[in-house]
Order: sequence, then C-alpha cells, then structure tokens
Amino acid sequence: MIFGKISSAVAVSCLTSLALAAPTPTAEDGFNVLDKRASASDAAFGYASQNGGTTGGTGGTTTTVSSYAAFTSAVSGDSKKVVYVSGPISQTADQVKIGSNTSIIGKSSTAILTGFGLLVKEESNVIIRNLGVKKVLADNGDAIGVQYSTNVWIDHCDVSSDLDHDKDYYDGLIDLTHAADYITVSNTFIHDHWKASLIGHSDNNGDEDTGHLRVTYANNYWYNINSRAPSIRFGTGHIYNSYYLDVNDGINTRDGAQVLVESNVFDGSKKPLYSTDDGYAVARDNDFGDGENEAEAGTLTSVPYSYTLLGSAKVKAAVYGTAGQTLTF
Repeated sequence: MIFGKISSAVAVSCLTSLALAAPTPTAEDGFNVLDKRASASDAAFGYASQNGGTTGGTGGTTTTVSSYAAFTSAVSGDSKKVVYVSGPISQTADQVKIGSNTSIIGKSSTAILTGFGLLVKEESNVIIRNLGVKKVLADNGDAIGVQYSTNVWIDHCDVSSDLDHDKDYYDGLIDLTHAADYITVSNTFIHDHWKASLIGHSDNNGDEDTGHLRVTYANNYWYNINSRAPSIRFGTGHIYNSYYLDVNDGINTRDGAQVLVESNVFDGSKKPLYSTDDGYAVARDNDFGDGENEAEAGTLTSVPYSYTLLGSAKVKAAVYGTAGQTLTF
C-alpha cells in the first residue's frame, strides 16, 4: 500500500556496513541497498516536515570538529551552521546543549560520541545525522534528549549502551519530553539498552504534553532492547517500516496516546504492541512474530504527510543493514 512519494531522505546509499555487535545481514536475509546519495542539505520527512519543516543549518557556516571542546563550541548558538564530526570523541560529561538552526553530521561511521549525549532544549530546527552516541551514564542524561523543542530530525544515528549493568545505570537513548513536537527519528540503529526511547516522561505531565509530542519513527532497526521501543504518553505517534529483533517489550501506548503502527516486523518480542492506562493504536500490516497486538483500538488512521510503506514482507531486507551510520559525507 503506497501513500504518496517517498522522501528524498528515506532512500539512502548503504556505503558502509554495520561493524557492531549485532547480527550481520547476508544474501540469505534478502539484504538490499536503498540507493540514494545523502546530502547535508536533505530536508526532513514525517512529522519533522510539518510546522514549516526542518532544514537545520543548511545555508549557514560549515565547521569540522574532532575534539570535545571544539564540538561543544561549534554547536552552541542559534545562527545557521553545519557541524561535521570527524572521528570519535570521548568525554564523560553532561549532555551538550545544541542551539537552533543546527545540523550535526558525522562524516563517517567513525563519528561516535562516547560518554556524553546531546540535548535539544527550548530550541527549534535541529538535524542530527550519521552520528553514534553510546554509553552515557544516567547521571549525565540521555544519549539524545529533546525537551520544549520543535522540528528535530534524528536520522541514520547509532545509539546504544549495554545490558551488563542494572536498568538505571544509563538513562534513555532517545527521549522526547516536555511538549517536544514535530520530530522524526529515522533510519537509526537503536540497540543494547534497557529502556530505549521515551515519548512523554511522566503520567502527571498531561497538561503540558497533550496536543504536542507528534513523532514519526521510520525505517529504524531496534535490537536487544528490554522495553520502550518506544513508550509514548499523551502524544501522536507514527511508527512504520521498522525491524525489531530481540526486543522484549516493544511499542507501549499509554495515557491517551494515539499511535499508527504500520509495516513493522518483530522477531523475538513478547509484547510487540500493547496498551497501559488507556493508550490506543491502529495497526496495519505488521508481522508480530510469536507475539500479538494487545493495544486498545485507536482512531489515528492517517497523518498529514506523504510516505511509502515497504510492506512487512520487505521490511527486514530493506532496513537490516541500512539503518545506522551508513552514510559518508
């Protein structure tokens, strides 16, 4: 089933393979390549394409950084800017605050931030692409957090920790809270974590969150996750074309959230889609594996943007090996 044309950012070249501690796709998996050359001027799709769109720092200054000090300086302020990250940066520190009208782009799969995360707070028009963020301790915040902000596109990222410690040793991988709005998380490898991705941080925050938290998750690969893939309160979610492998508790809709769940595949999930506290979902063409849809029937049957569904039979082949840091700039 096709809904309009695919965004230019959805189909991308797989220029490097995932060199990570997860299963490697082979020809027997039906692995293929979505052929499209990535550009720093690509615009967001999904909910991040609404509300005037998300273009980040396109047209602004360009900087390449390879150190923590240079990175923190380059991403601050609200002027238009494209910040390229060259190589790994390690630092045990609190989240680095990102200014508005900013694109942060990893030049290759070696662009990995270890020990510190990113925070988009009270800002707008931010793009984070082709970047790895891992092992951010709970005391230092999430790997990527968005609060009180609009129009954020997180694309082709790789976020992870490990399950060797207790569930509170790390915080979230991608947490979208405090009325964050018009956000797309796409083509991203989300893996090896207890509580992966939260939309809406508290059951008691309905007054602030209701009418906001409009989020698209598209073409993502979720692997070795215990829960929150994602968990959504109060908001409006569209989750499609994603592959879940060994994710215990998958999509949790709660506190009045409305979620449209389409063209996803779950391998090894006990609870692929479920409700708590009056959350709702509409599910179409999903392969729930050995699990089943336990969500209350919702009313979200359409979204205000065009998109293409791969079909659940083709999702694994298209997403497995292309989600993550597979671009070169």
